[in-house]
Amino acid sequence: MTTDVYKMWVAGAHCEGRAEQIPIEDPSTGEIFAYCHAASAQDVDEAVQQAHAVFKAGSWSRAPRHVRAHVLDKIADLLTANLPRLVDLEVRQTGRAIREMKAQVPTLVKWFKYYASLIRVEERPVLPTMGKLHNWVDRKPLGVVAQITPFNHPLLIAVKKIAPALAAGNSIVLKPSELTPLSSIDLGKIFQEAGIPDGVFNVLPGDGALTGKCLVSHPLVKKVDVTGGTPAGRAIGAIAGGNLAHFTAELGGKAPLIVFGEANIEAAVNGIAFGSFIASGQTCVAATRIIVDNSILSQVVENLKDMAESIERHMGSPKNVDSMMGPLVSAKQLLNVTMLVDDAVMAGIHAVSGGKRLMSKSRLDGTDLSHGYYYPPTVLVDGPDTKIVETKIWKQEAFGPVITVVGFDTEEQAITLANDCDFGLGAAIWTEDISQALRVSDQIEAGICWINTHHRNDPSSPWGGIKSSGVGSENGIDAYHSYTTAKSTILNYASAEERIAGDNWFREGAGDVRYG
Repeated sequence: MTTDVYKMWVAGAHCEGRAEQIPIEDPSTGEIFAYCHAASAQDVDEAVQQAHAVFKAGSWSRAPRHVRAHVLDKIADLLTANLPRLVDLEVRQTGRAIREMKAQVPTLVKWFKYYASLIRVEERPVLPTMGKLHNWVDRKPLGVVAQITPFNHPLLIAVKKIAPALAAGNSIVLKPSELTPLSSIDLGKIFQEAGIPDGVFNVLPGDGALTGKCLVSHPLVKKVDVTGGTPAGRAIGAIAGGNLAHFTAELGGKAPLIVFGEANIEAAVNGIAFGSFIASGQTCVAATRIIVDNSILSQVVENLKDMAESIERHMGSPKNVDSMMGPLVSAKQLLNVTMLVDDAVMAGIHAVSGGKRLMSKSRLDGTDLSHGYYYPPTVLVDGPDTKIVETKIWKQEAFGPVITVVGFDTEEQAITLANDCDFGLGAAIWTEDISQALRVSDQIEAGICWINTHHRNDPSSPWGGIKSSGVGSENGIDAYHSYTTAKSTILNYASAEERIAGDNWFREGAGDVRYG
């Protein structure tokens, strides 16, 4: 079997890295199918210096907005043309089921089209200043921006950062996860063909401790945008703060999903399954804490059990279009999930379904699941003498296909349970009572709250958390503004005579003088 070797993308060309190459593993088989060059400290410095030089030269940073918009639209067209290859690569490096990637990857074009449209129609405000002054405000690009992306949605999360950064005119140095860097590297040629000047977009694979730290601490980096775990986000934020760099972070989550007695149970269970088990539960907004009205708790648990078992029966090769869920991304991720579930079960929590790594052959297509990192959809409920809310898995992020289900009697109890967490990224409410939905959603501590749906994501809709889930948000005009700085230009249009009379601050004699 041929093992491909991927290189870094710097200054419009594939380049060899000076750090040790990274083996890229297929999570469904455990096989190494590619190697990727990684950036050393010297590579990082050279890439940032080149990106800074291109920014100062102005070929992109000072290009007319309609030129930038046209290039973004061209990127969308080229992504569409390259979808089959990109889908296959995402499946291979993440282990995500191809049915998921065929649904997700085509949506990437929306971000480029949205930000192309935004900069075409962006208005420059003129502020209501005192006197004969016009004060208008322009948005100026920051310079070189560093973007750190995770393994779970390699292309989607990268694009959510790249599109507004390019629209604003910045130069980008992207460090993808060392587990899934390949599709991000492939963006380089696509962007070049679309018309992005060489050096404006760069991809430096590598681990966080070396490549990532060197990148975010570089003095020429004017903004750091990271998606990842909360501990890493805190550490990166401290470094960025030391350099007075702008900072955006989308970090961990432990999303609550409340099901009220007024909900349609079938719709709610479908929503829970999607919110919990898509991407094998490896999403920051995964619905992991299911909070259900006691009047319907037993029925919801039974339906979830049936759904989980059905998904497990349909787990096979990620390349199989009939496979419903793939493996976890790595042995490390599998171990984390296993330890948290085992801890809960040993404490007396009951696993209604799942709870053990899959080691048999797939009932769907005969794939030997023991070769990959397959973990089944798992539903945990209170044991006879143990409450889930007293275990680690209630508050710690497993990042796997595991949900905890607890009951409640009143709205107040449901809200308290939902907010019983250090994270505050996503949340969801299921009910047919719209008054109840609005009343409760207003009290949920989360940056995103869905009602009768989950994991909806649109380029126009802000996506960010509170508490330990991050700082700032992706998407929408806020993300574009976060990649710019406001520049005020103030013009005095009074006549020369008026200016001489009113602005001679140090004239002799008494009389009123202005200030401001």
